[in-house]
Amino acid sequence: MSASLINNLRQLSSGGESGFSVGLPGGPTLFCEKIVRRVPGKRLVCQGVWGQQAVYAKLFIGSDAARYFERDKCGVERLFKAGIASPAILFSGLAEDGKTHIIIFAAIESAHNAEDIWRELDSPQRLNLAHKLVQTVALHHQAGLLQTDLYLKNFLVQPVLNQEDLIYTLDGDGIRSISPWFKKRQKLRNLATLFSKMDVLDDGWITALYAQYCLQLGITHSPVDVAEVLDLTQKIRHQVATGYADKKVFRNCTDVKVMRSFKCFQAVAADFCVESQALTSLDSFLAEAKLNLKNGNTCTVGKVMLAGQSVIIKRYNIKNFWHGLNRAFRVSRAAKSWANAYRLIISNIATAKPLALVEMRFGCFRRRAYYLSEYIDAPDVMQFFAQSTKLEDRQTVARNLATLFYKLYLLKFSHGDCKASNIKIVNLAPVLIDLDGMQTHFGGVVGDWWFERKHIKDLKRLMKNWANDAEVTHLLKQAFVQEYTAQHPGEDDRILIRAGVV
Repeated sequence: MSASLINNLRQLSSGGESGFSVGLPGGPTLFCEKIVRRVPGKRLVCQGVWGQQAVYAKLFIGSDAARYFERDKCGVERLFKAGIASPAILFSGLAEDGKTHIIIFAAIESAHNAEDIWRELDSPQRLNLAHKLVQTVALHHQAGLLQTDLYLKNFLVQPVLNQEDLIYTLDGDGIRSISPWFKKRQKLRNLATLFSKMDVLDDGWITALYAQYCLQLGITHSPVDVAEVLDLTQKIRHQVATGYADKKVFRNCTDVKVMRSFKCFQAVAADFCVESQALTSLDSFLAEAKLNLKNGNTCTVGKVMLAGQSVIIKRYNIKNFWHGLNRAFRVSRAAKSWANAYRLIISNIATAKPLALVEMRFGCFRRRAYYLSEYIDAPDVMQFFAQSTKLEDRQTVARNLATLFYKLYLLKFSHGDCKASNIKIVNLAPVLIDLDGMQTHFGGVVGDWWFERKHIKDLKRLMKNWANDAEVTHLLKQAFVQEYTAQHPGEDDRILIRAGVV
């Protein structure tokens, strides 16, 4: 790179191609082959080569670069001092420009982050990995440390032949000392944060995992503490999903690029390579759409080709002056769809990939709004059951559909419009679409009561799709009873009874 290294890195932190080099004083040049994480205007994490050695490098830029650099370096050094495995620091200091702060870590051979591995494992293997991660967190707590940025991707898993996998802790920036005040509460919350990253269907493991944690630390295992960990897990999961879906994806971040002006607000998925100008001409794309899925007063939906791929554009129309006045001050339905898509994604529920949110504005007043998502070329669930004749496939889809709704039940999400056309079937798995009516319900007895009513309404609407098909109805009833009562016999079947499923 040229002398304007900081400017180039600042641009790369927001987007652009990988493949650049950084000169280091008195040592070999760092070749960055792949950018693995970007924090716009602040940080780049790169995979590359330094002195013929495979490495990962963190490059800190911006006004707080020195502070973040020191915090990350000190955190890693504290892990080393505590005897907790973490990738070795090969270099830390300034680049040749004297402004860019860099930490270079040794790459761990054949290791992958726990988040990527978790997705590929079956249930017993995930439980085994969960035990290893709990052991690692217990080691942190024994050393008086907390990983405050506790995501599965901040752990590396290295397979070792004929031995237990090795777990490495990443991201020294998140390492903090346990405060002398409320130590137990801090540890329980930290452990619950780890549990919140598991799929909600795996929460049945928490009691056994907490018992293992207590055994390793030599502390008393209390049912009261187990209940508190379970409660904290649900609260943290809800807080993280809300913070991500309702706040983070509406500003510049790793996943989303945001552009604002007096007349327009655009939030675009980072990997959706579309020109900003095209997003201001969506009406013309809809007018020329080859497939019009809906053309009503409240919304217009069409399939178009945009940025080289098939895209669904859903335009939320303004019917008249009074409707426009009513919508001007409220969150648009397009924004709700955008947020809810990301809420499902972070909750490990399949949905059509959100590509862009566009709101036409007049200052702070909202006008017409658009939601863009990927086009899913697959039958909806009713079409699938009408076309499929293989009993095994029909049973698999019924089970997967029951699992989807049970996850929505555990997470306290209501969809609001569970007609068959809003559930696509891809590789025998359901994909939930049409999310502008979806709501999340969390908080108190009244909130739980209201959610149960909403969930029962969703179940009734789902089953209504096959009111005249006894065979499919029977398959679904079997699947729902098995899923809802498997973990809590006699507890969750009351929901099915009230919904008329059983």
